[in-house]
Amino acid sequence: MQKAISTLLETVRATHPGQILIVTGAGVSHASGIPTFRGTDKDAIWKRDVTELGTYRFFRENPAGSWQWYLSRFANLEGKQPNPGHFAITALERFQLARGGDFLLITQNIDTLHEQAGSQRMIKVHGSSDRFRCSVDDCALGAPEGSIAASEVDLTAFRKDPVEANVPRCPSCGGLLRMHVLWFDEYYSEHQSYGWQAVCRSAEEAQLVIFAGTSFSVGVTDLVLRSARIRNVPIFNIDPTPRVSGDGVMSIAAGAEVVLVEVCKALGV
Repeated sequence: MQKAISTLLETVRATHPGQILIVTGAGVSHASGIPTFRGTDKDAIWKRDVTELGTYRFFRENPAGSWQWYLSRFANLEGKQPNPGHFAITALERFQLARGGDFLLITQNIDTLHEQAGSQRMIKVHGSSDRFRCSVDDCALGAPEGSIAASEVDLTAFRKDPVEANVPRCPSCGGLLRMHVLWFDEYYSEHQSYGWQAVCRSAEEAQLVIFAGTSFSVGVTDLVLRSARIRNVPIFNIDPTPRVSGDGVMSIAAGAEVVLVEVCKALGV
């Protein structure tokens, strides 16, 4: 593992003035006490049947059920703090930008731990738990551009009696509010905050790609991985149980809270 970390360190140093692209998944937040989605830990969320629950179709059929399920998931995020892996990514961003390079973080995570750790150049490609949006397209608070801070929505009535009549309503048009997340039967391009055009551009321009804590089970990881391989860009996969290796990918079997912290220490950041 140390040899692989040393190779990553030297590659980071050599990536100048090009772009360093980091793509994170749920594994990055596991050290903060948040269950992964498809991981091996006993609380992994997607071990349950979400191909139905995590869809717009389920929301249309049972908006109260959709809200109940997601609020129970979001409860796992309350009080969680960034771990050293989050802070290491922020430090790498500062390092790369300070020497005139480029940097982008693409996260699949809907938690707010990257923001809490200070990440600035970031795209939350699957949405965010701290925002809701109107389910009516073209509403000022709906797709393709709008959303509302979760802190501005009163959930008291719904929490007390979680029925459809108490599902929060849009303050702009009166439509049902929904989670501001990418559902399984939706597309990355459906909301501007998912930053899909910028993701595609970065996939074509990045000179170093680092995956951290991802199971490579979604479209964004497939896009970035495929593009980096075609362009012969250095690819590193940091995960305690790497799902992808070989064919241009150097896997490091450890968490980001270990690997990226070591890299930052060696860089002096």
